[in-house]
Amino acid sequence: MLDEIDVKILKILQRNGRTKRNELAEQVGLSIPSVSERLHKLEEKKIIEGYYTKLNRKTVGYDIMAFVLVYLESSKHFKDFIHHVEKHPQILECHSILGQGSHILKTVAKDSEALEKLLAQVQSWPGVTRTITSFILSTIKETTVLEV
Repeated sequence: MLDEIDVKILKILQRNGRTKRNELAEQVGLSIPSVSERLHKLEEKKIIEGYYTKLNRKTVGYDIMAFVLVYLESSKHFKDFIHHVEKHPQILECHSILGQGSHILKTVAKDSEALEKLLAQVQSWPGVTRTITSFILSTIKETTVLEV
C-alpha cells in the first residue's frame, strides 16, 4: 500500500507538518508536482488526516489536564453522549473502552473551578451514572508519531 517514498514523506511530515512541498521533493528525490500528487493520494486514502498546530496548553491558560472515566447506563444514551462530547471545547479526546467504564475523556480546564463545572456538566448528561477523575501531574511522553 505504501512504498518507500510515501514512508519517507510521512516520516518527514510527522516530524514537521510545515515542511514545504519543495523541501519534501528535494528530500525524497521527486519533483514538486509528484510530491503534491502523492500527498493528495495519501489524504484521499485517509492516511494523512490533517495538519495541525499543537499549542502549549499552559501558556494559553489551561493549567489542568485530567482523564475522566465515564460510566454510561446503557448504549441507548450513546448518541446523546457523543453529541455532548463533540460540542464541548474542553474535551480534547473521547475513547470508547472495554473494562472499567464505557468511555474515557481527555479534558483540560483553566483551574479547579472550571474542572468542577465540566465534571458537573458531564455528570448531568443523560445516561451518565458515574465518573472517576484522574489529574495529570506531568506528561512524560505525548506524541502523534506512528511508525510506518
